[in-house]
Amino acid sequence: MTANSGIALVDLDEDGVDRAFRADVLAGLRQRQKAIPARWFYDEEGSRLFEEITKVEEYYPTRAETEILTAQGEAFADLIGPGRAVVEFGSGSSVKTPLVLRAIDPAAYVPLDISGDFLRASAAALGEKFPDLDVHPVEADFMRRVRLPDAVAPLKKLGFFPGSTIGNMVPRTAVDLLRSMRATLGADEGERPMLLIGMDLVKDRKVLEAAYDDAKGITARFNANLVTRINRELDGTIPEDALEHRAVWNDTLARIEMHLKATRDIAFEVSGESFSMKQGQTIHTENSHKFTRRSANMLLLAGGWTPVKRWLDSEERFSLILAKSTEQREAP
Repeated sequence: MTANSGIALVDLDEDGVDRAFRADVLAGLRQRQKAIPARWFYDEEGSRLFEEITKVEEYYPTRAETEILTAQGEAFADLIGPGRAVVEFGSGSSVKTPLVLRAIDPAAYVPLDISGDFLRASAAALGEKFPDLDVHPVEADFMRRVRLPDAVAPLKKLGFFPGSTIGNMVPRTAVDLLRSMRATLGADEGERPMLLIGMDLVKDRKVLEAAYDDAKGITARFNANLVTRINRELDGTIPEDALEHRAVWNDTLARIEMHLKATRDIAFEVSGESFSMKQGQTIHTENSHKFTRRSANMLLLAGGWTPVKRWLDSEERFSLILAKSTEQREAP
């Protein structure tokens, strides 16, 4: 593996705290319906817990997506072709990312992630599996345009965004992300880039709720770790024992919602600012939108991507979509 030490593009304050993390948490806690963006789950411990979630019986998306990636390698190779720089939005999965890399024979691999320690660890582990592949980890918030390393700038690009993370965002934020991905990959600077993206599908409510509230309680620990992180990094005093995990299906908005529900009245501080919650109030911590074929296509098109091919697993629970940057034109 040829790898740099990682480019850090995270804006830290004088205390070494991510400014965006502090701003998002404080803004979210000030709202009537308290809410914190799901991307802040993924410190080192959060990333580790999510890897555990992917292995529990109830959590089908990883198994379904892995099935597609395993079965469709030849199709990926035909449609994507060799020699691209694979830019993964998030630290690479130890299972899914190698399947893509083996299928398409890339020229370089660039994982982007806001969790620097987890990013470097996963990049190093992947480099051991692909010793001849140039790996360039970049510590950055991929919700915004990211400047890629100079070494990969001349290469054709394939964005890789597995796991239906796009479903964590409300539609306007998802569209903004798809547009920033397009900018990161250099959509208007030569050959149009491609994007391989996972999107989970609408299905039975009981299946969906169980996937986000597993019997072992790992998802509950994952949710609670966000509070642990806030207390540690933002001088928080949130009583962790007073919040419990909740996962519910919102049929109107076609999404699973995760919340932390107060089991009693509480008062606390974060970064010197005071907050309170009544018993029964919640902090909304995650959405996981589910898609139909039409809603997935509409979202991609709104974000500047034209769907090329769609694959489903054998039980039709999950979709993996290959899209190409939409060519700019003046007419609607």
